[in-house]
Amino acid sequence: MSTYVLVHGAWHTGAQFAPVAAHLRQAGHTVFTPTIAGNRSDDVKTTGLAEAIQSILDYLVENSLSNVILLGHSYGGMVITGVADRIPERLRRLIYWVAFVPNDGEALVDMVPPDRVAILEALAAGRGDGSVVLPFQVWREAFINDADLETATRAYELLNLHPFRTFTEKISLRTNPAEMVLPKSYLVCTEDTALPHGAWRHPRLSEKLGLFRLVQTTGSHELCFSDPARLAKAILEAGRD
Repeated sequence: MSTYVLVHGAWHTGAQFAPVAAHLRQAGHTVFTPTIAGNRSDDVKTTGLAEAIQSILDYLVENSLSNVILLGHSYGGMVITGVADRIPERLRRLIYWVAFVPNDGEALVDMVPPDRVAILEALAAGRGDGSVVLPFQVWREAFINDADLETATRAYELLNLHPFRTFTEKISLRTNPAEMVLPKSYLVCTEDTALPHGAWRHPRLSEKLGLFRLVQTTGSHELCFSDPARLAKAILEAGRD
């Protein structure tokens, strides 16, 4: 059996992975669902990407975790790439679930179409506290388009503020993902429209992994809410030896 660490995306905490983790545990695996620094209520205004990455590094070390299958969802791809660059000896495989794949010196906004970046900048400017909030209409139509309105609304109520600096701060890597010797998987949800399909993660970002395993399943960007059992099954396929 394997040890999985599931790293959430923007506006989430580790708690939103609980239903997925339950399915993985039922299959006999050990699962951890940490919350990234910056997605805790007391640090949203002061956290950048470096601090976010450091929080997951610290989590792995403090919990003495090794031989880990490390999954990152969306923005979480930025975080797991930084972790893999620093402590690859603790990891067994990386899984990018519809996630960003950065090379050295790239920020998340460098991989987002300019019109979407402008929207994020306007949302952040409107708040004025260093955070950004996802509007419900965007969430409903683009992020969780496979769910009914009740599920989408209930899930939206669980979201939290996200530190905008984590989107704009450039990552510092010694080794780009394609050159990392760790096995890598890319997990695609075929109805994911959180970004336009022409700008989407596979193959535009997944090819930056070099050699990788591709796993595809039906569902939206937020399959963790709309069908956690299906997502858990796809994660197991992506994580197998």
